[in-house]
Amino acid sequence: MAIRIATFNTENLFRRPSVFRLAKAADRKQVLDDFDTLTTLLDKETYTDDDKRQISALVLKHRAYSSDPEDPPLIHINQNRPGKQSGLFDTPPPGATPTQLPILAGGRGAWAGWAELGQDDLDMAAVGNTGRVIREVNADVLLVPEVEDRLTLDRFNQHVLGLGWQPYPFNLLIDGNDPRGIDIGILSRLPITSVRPHLFDPNPADPAKPLFSRDCPEYEIRLGQDSLVILGNHLKSKANDDPELRLAQAERVAEIYRAALDRVPNVVVAGDLNDFPDSKPVEVLLGTGLRDVMSHPLYHGEPGTHGTCHQKRDKLDYVMLPPALWGKVQNVGLETRGIFLHANHFDSVRAKTDEASDHAALYVDVDL
Repeated sequence: MAIRIATFNTENLFRRPSVFRLAKAADRKQVLDDFDTLTTLLDKETYTDDDKRQISALVLKHRAYSSDPEDPPLIHINQNRPGKQSGLFDTPPPGATPTQLPILAGGRGAWAGWAELGQDDLDMAAVGNTGRVIREVNADVLLVPEVEDRLTLDRFNQHVLGLGWQPYPFNLLIDGNDPRGIDIGILSRLPITSVRPHLFDPNPADPAKPLFSRDCPEYEIRLGQDSLVILGNHLKSKANDDPELRLAQAERVAEIYRAALDRVPNVVVAGDLNDFPDSKPVEVLLGTGLRDVMSHPLYHGEPGTHGTCHQKRDKLDYVMLPPALWGKVQNVGLETRGIFLHANHFDSVRAKTDEASDHAALYVDVDL
């Protein structure tokens, strides 16, 4: 029985952090850097006077106090109870642009709330093009990094993929560690019998923190009397790059793969590894015996999976097979037509804002 296994970084299905709409990479990086700094400061047990000055400056810089639906901020502070009793600060009146914002709380335990990135609705043309890519690939098992949550995945499956097409009977997602709501889901025509998350695997460099930026879920799919395990990946991004963390994540994925292979013969590592084919994290995974399907003799497409896809440095997405499945490959393909930067894109992709994703969908047909 031939099974098509695919991975497609969808860049969210209906809503996406507003910062990713900024045209310049440097501007996006600055906002994300500020968000990381702010969340680190807010998590401190006790706020020094300098901490309070930094928190106030960042909140003012990004209007993180505002909840204006007509002009939402890129970063927002949610306070359950604003004010002196149990708030971080007094919320300014609607329309006000304060120049000062005293921080009232003395530490993390003194206020109720959190910081989050502002969200925008995606253009429905982009949502439609995401569905078009998935329908064109027509995978039996599709890993989808960057999905908001399971109910969103289910809604997309029923109401977007279900328009003139048969939606997937099974979908699953467990929220991960990323505060931006970019999780790793799966759509399947075959029963999903279990999932093993790795949300709490400790970071060797700081055991108080989780290792995985998102997660490395083990999705188990029933194949008659056998099982197929998909290890879903979305390793640390190159924004605010931390290559040592990405390497540690890949090393842990290799351990999870070996352990899964002791339980079932069919284990596939897939997803967005956020690194190049000659990088250390990829080398660690290939060192287990896994093989990248784009290196298979049956693959004749472009070398990259991101942006223009024209060079190996554009490759971030992988489907890796164990040795036992390598000889059972029947076809390998790459669906690039959802990417605006790719010369051969769908006629419905007219601008960057309505592309399906800046990632291609990678798939392999395996005789299982």
